[in-house]
Amino acid sequence: MAAQSQISEEDQLRAGWYALLAQLLSREPSEALLQMMRGLQGDESELGRGIKALAAAARGTSAETAKQEYFDLFVGLGQGELLPYASYYLTGFLNEKPLARLRGDMARLHIARADDVSEPEDHIAALCEMMAGLITGSFGRPAELAEQRAFFDTHIGCWAPRFFEDLQAAQSAVLYMPVGTIGRLFMAIEAQAFEMAA
Repeated sequence: MAAQSQISEEDQLRAGWYALLAQLLSREPSEALLQMMRGLQGDESELGRGIKALAAAARGTSAETAKQEYFDLFVGLGQGELLPYASYYLTGFLNEKPLARLRGDMARLHIARADDVSEPEDHIAALCEMMAGLITGSFGRPAELAEQRAFFDTHIGCWAPRFFEDLQAAQSAVLYMPVGTIGRLFMAIEAQAFEMAA
């Protein structure tokens, strides 16, 4: 918690977005998460309208329906509609060089894989979680903006926008369509902010 007080309100907000995306993409939504989403409120900005759409979709979705949608999108019988991994988006195959590069950066940044996680570390949810941790200092101290940008450019910005576009357009996506919209818009905001800060 001490690290959290050292970061700006804007950075806490950024970390919150990454954490929300990580939570939505790491596992099927629980009833508690659906309840939280139903209460979200957005403004008239494009991102705000995405948030309103997510709240509306959550209000029309039961936990059972959400579970099935998550399964169809990301798990499937053999394979889900989408493969949310950097290696797949960047090379067309799983467990390729992008994953090895990520593991090298994780070691350098003292980021350890959670024992209870079986997914490769280049899953979009894990990367969003890592980015939130770099912002807040979960791995020691908050990362400098240049370090955050390097991580974003190398491991997220080079493929996640396409993944979120695919999620937005996915055949099975109802609850997750606005998640795709929010992710796509947030990635664009982050990329633009890093450019402006350079």
